[in-house]
Amino acid sequence: MVKLSRRGFMIGGAVVGGTLAAGMAIGVGFLSGVDTDGLEGMKREDGTLAMNAWVRITPAGEIIFAIPRTEMGQGVFTSLPMLIAEELEVSLDAPNVKVIHPTENLPVYTNYVLALRKRPEEMGGVGDWLGKKIFSLVPYIGTGGSTSVVDAYTPLRRAGAAARSMLIEAAAQTWGVAPSGCYAEDGQIVNRASGARLGYGELAELAATMKPDLKAPLKARKDFKLVGTPQARIDIPAKTRGEAAFGVDVVLPDMLYATVVQSPVFGGSVAAVDETVAMAVKGVHKVVNLGNAVGVIADSYYYAKRAADLLTVTFKGGDTGFSSRDASAALNMAVDAGETYVFEEHGDVDAVLGEGDLIEARYETPYLAHACMEPMACTALYKDGKAELWASSQAPLTMEWAANRHVDTPNGIVCHTMLTGGGFGRKVEIDVGSQAIQLAAAMPGRPVKLIWSREEDIQHDMYRPAAVARMRATLGADGSPKAVDYKLGIQSVMLDFSRRNMPMEDGGITDQGSVEGAVHHPYGFKARRIANSTVELPVPVGNWRSVGHSNNAFFMESFVDELAHAAGVDPFTYREQLLAHDARLSAMMARLREASGWDNKDGKVRGVAFHPSFRSFVAQVAEISLDGQKGLRVDRVTCVVDCGVTVNPDTIRAQMEGGIIFALSAAMHGEITIEGGRVVQDNFPSYDMVRMYDAPEIDVLIMENEEAPGGVGEPGVPPLFPALTNAIYAANGERIRTLPLKKHGYWFA
Repeated sequence: MVKLSRRGFMIGGAVVGGTLAAGMAIGVGFLSGVDTDGLEGMKREDGTLAMNAWVRITPAGEIIFAIPRTEMGQGVFTSLPMLIAEELEVSLDAPNVKVIHPTENLPVYTNYVLALRKRPEEMGGVGDWLGKKIFSLVPYIGTGGSTSVVDAYTPLRRAGAAARSMLIEAAAQTWGVAPSGCYAEDGQIVNRASGARLGYGELAELAATMKPDLKAPLKARKDFKLVGTPQARIDIPAKTRGEAAFGVDVVLPDMLYATVVQSPVFGGSVAAVDETVAMAVKGVHKVVNLGNAVGVIADSYYYAKRAADLLTVTFKGGDTGFSSRDASAALNMAVDAGETYVFEEHGDVDAVLGEGDLIEARYETPYLAHACMEPMACTALYKDGKAELWASSQAPLTMEWAANRHVDTPNGIVCHTMLTGGGFGRKVEIDVGSQAIQLAAAMPGRPVKLIWSREEDIQHDMYRPAAVARMRATLGADGSPKAVDYKLGIQSVMLDFSRRNMPMEDGGITDQGSVEGAVHHPYGFKARRIANSTVELPVPVGNWRSVGHSNNAFFMESFVDELAHAAGVDPFTYREQLLAHDARLSAMMARLREASGWDNKDGKVRGVAFHPSFRSFVAQVAEISLDGQKGLRVDRVTCVVDCGVTVNPDTIRAQMEGGIIFALSAAMHGEITIEGGRVVQDNFPSYDMVRMYDAPEIDVLIMENEEAPGGVGEPGVPPLFPALTNAIYAANGERIRTLPLKKHGYWFA
């Protein structure tokens, strides 16, 4: 039986729906014809020669890598091309190498790790074959879950090797020699006997007609020239010159601009609009009622925003009595008396808890916004039955599905994925695209660029859910946990996401994303129970960088720290003892102990945390100082990451550093509060971020091993929360069980 992840089933299976039934009716033969390799060559309409779905070569010798993952600062436009280039024998810094995001929705562009929770190379048997074919019928082309390198590591190397084999075959045919008499080097095929060379561009047309060698040998790791070495980011030069085009930068001929005024209350809708004053503003073309918002279309964003501020909009509905206090009460009630779903249970937890002194703690985290630096924006054009979107999107195909809900597209629909100025899970949503296509439909034939104000962004996000955890444990004679009871109260991200974006619901109390990072933890407590109680609240929640891990790391590692102190054991040593059964993780902790100076008697105050996420492991030590009792300075964070085989160490370090800063902002400042059914915060003065002068020194160390690659985009985030609060406890004895720190009177000194 095919085993789908909840996220995969919701995103892919729900959309396939009747298509799956049709496929089963047609039979296995039909599914067999679905291409899940993408290694065949072809001549494209734009004149390029496609060696396969990922490699294109022009007759002039330009090499184009088609990367179907969104570049949003995490470096996939460098790390993924490295995998192809390694086998294709080309240099990434060559002037003829280019990276693009393809607009085609090819089956092979499906993110199988998101859909099936297995790397492509881990798949085998009828169930996996069927699942892969199904998700290729309506491919989920998405970027998230720290899966890009995990998903691409083998397929993209195969793509490079297959293209290399086709070019060698073409050169051999041209010279009249055996393929074994040729080899690839620096973008050329070399004749072993004569030393003659043919460039890839010269061979491309013939090579595209060759049958790829699906078993072309992949390099051994010891032979890598690119993979595992630090490579400069391909996208950085254009960004530093101001030439890179993000979603908000799109400029098209005859383009109009738009902005929106949305219901300030969750679930509200438009009751009435007085557009008289707004329509009198210079350059305004139209005011459009979108149901839960009103859009203004004008000649410039300035005119659109000015007119939007002059609209008189009456909204109706929504829960105007709801507040953050109500959310907290509901979450706490769920933990105490809500319906429970047990995700993991070993041993008789209740019996063991009754055998000794009970240690109990309750933790709570707030709603968090994404606050991406690039404003929410999407450009749409609706003309002659065809729709086009230009967007910073983590899920371009989902954006196309959303557009199809609002306009008829007999002549097709395409989403151009732009560079993205931070995604963090926010830009997997389709709200801005849905609004943009509706506005474009009101002005057919002219592109309309929709830009949200920062206030609209922060007050109409899909927030990281608030959560409450009740933790209980008893200790053995040696101080180690005999039993741990972990009960969570939280909204289901998958349930909310599916209701907004998909034709069927999924998630709820069985949403494993709620407890990720708590279940199947490497600590492996002898008796343990991990349970969840799902709460339905009017606040829209969504994927936020590291999702459930951001809550559960804080809960788990704070409680483990409390257990260590209750046992009278050094907190670092306590964690080493809990991980002693795993040589890989023990080596990681030993390296962190040394690098962080944990044992130094230098008067420094430190806190430690360890957390597994996205097939990787990260441990951090936060070193702090306090100015008085509450003036906090995070002096240094030492981070050790084990993400298996290293592709680009520079990218790994950058993602750990970025994750730490991202988490530090949330730990100190991050909190979305609600009064009267609406968000109180509206811009950076009320939803603050870490400034450069607040940022700590960060040291990142990467473990080297032969394990399959894990994710790096998100794992740097979760451990920072507890490492920091554990350091505060070590400094002044205050145990932080609720975030953010500013609520406890802390500030950056």
